[in-house]
Amino acid sequence: MTCPAEDGPSPTPSRHAVVAGRPAPRPPGRAQVVGTGLIGGSIGLALRARGWYVTGRDADPERAGTALAMGALDTVGDDPDAEVAFVATPLAAVRAEALALLKDPGRRGDLAVSDVSGVKAPVVAAVDHPRFVGGHPMAGSEQAGLKGADGDLFVGATWVLTPTAATDPGVYTTVQSVVGSLGADVVALAPADHDRLVAVVSHVPHLVAATLMNAASEGAEEDAALLRLAAGGFRDMTRVAAGAPAIWPDICADNAQAIVGALDRLLGDLTAMRDRVAAADRAGLLEVLDRASAARRNLPAGATRPENLAELRLPVPDREGVLAEITTLAGDLGINIYDFEIAHSAEGPSGVLVLVVASADAPRLREAAVAAGYRASVQELA
Repeated sequence: MTCPAEDGPSPTPSRHAVVAGRPAPRPPGRAQVVGTGLIGGSIGLALRARGWYVTGRDADPERAGTALAMGALDTVGDDPDAEVAFVATPLAAVRAEALALLKDPGRRGDLAVSDVSGVKAPVVAAVDHPRFVGGHPMAGSEQAGLKGADGDLFVGATWVLTPTAATDPGVYTTVQSVVGSLGADVVALAPADHDRLVAVVSHVPHLVAATLMNAASEGAEEDAALLRLAAGGFRDMTRVAAGAPAIWPDICADNAQAIVGALDRLLGDLTAMRDRVAAADRAGLLEVLDRASAARRNLPAGATRPENLAELRLPVPDREGVLAEITTLAGDLGINIYDFEIAHSAEGPSGVLVLVVASADAPRLREAAVAAGYRASVQELA
């Protein structure tokens, strides 16, 4: 199929289209949630607030009943008519639950399945199905479990999706649009890249916070005044140590290589910091602290939808991996894809991928796409 701007047959767009310069909102449907803890409960609350019919279950029937009572679910159980399912169980149970959903002959043949676990490469490899898209919402709460569930938990949060060469484009479209409708900023990364990066910004910080908290607690046994001196800085640094401990052994086991590598780099940096302090290296200390201060001030805030959007149109071949290649390219550049559509042709093994991005980001993404071997054009949206 050719790009719509060229001669040739008109493409047939996917059901997720861009209308009047803004992505058309996805109509609510039916969803399944497996696991009704903090994240599963929050997904249920967020979907129901947007008009979805949500069915859910949990290994603990009492917890599922609580989720129903608090409004996170419409009903407890399974829904064979669900069009999307989120597996929000502990990491060790994700593979079995996802495969059970995907291979259930009583369910829709186009059911899209995603998960929310903090490690992606082993999960994606174990499930290995075109209708599975690995996912990880980078959101949480100081309140562990269902009692911390919040329908606004994902607003402004980054939600990573990890498509692969085998991912069905229509399934990715479904998951991306549903997640985006919850207020999340969707970033596509390769599974291994997700695990390497999240080790630095999530896994190691949690382990460091736990270690620092334990060191202070043990010090308080000798000096009772120690914890009374814990002011805002210490509390901010150790806040995540209050999270649910039970999820971390699985995360550390499944992402051990990346976590150990990040810890080794941190240990090297701490040793260098120790040496500066021991040597009274004022200039060295000031340099490191200035660099950290500037980096902290420049941390990106939660992305907001810009006023000016543009369409990036890429004629693509009908082959496995195209969607994953383009979406992860945007993710590597730190560019948010606010929406997209997939236009297919009735004739020929090709199509057009239409990405909606901020106008300011469109030239950069186009340049990267061209460097990757794609023809790409940009059109401003009114």
